[in-house]
Amino acid sequence: MNELIERLAAEAGLTPEQAKKAVETIAAYVKEKFPMLGGAVDNIFKTGE
Repeated sequence: MNELIERLAAEAGLTPEQAKKAVETIAAYVKEKFPMLGGAVDNIFKTGE
């Protein structure tokens, strides 16, 4: 997820905090609309934290 945040920040001109919130919002939306993909979304967007 860190790589995606960095790309969003660089290419869309977002701060790292804005980019992280955007990724979290998209992940939550996908999980809400497609609950059967919840585990996959969690794996795709997990952080190294």
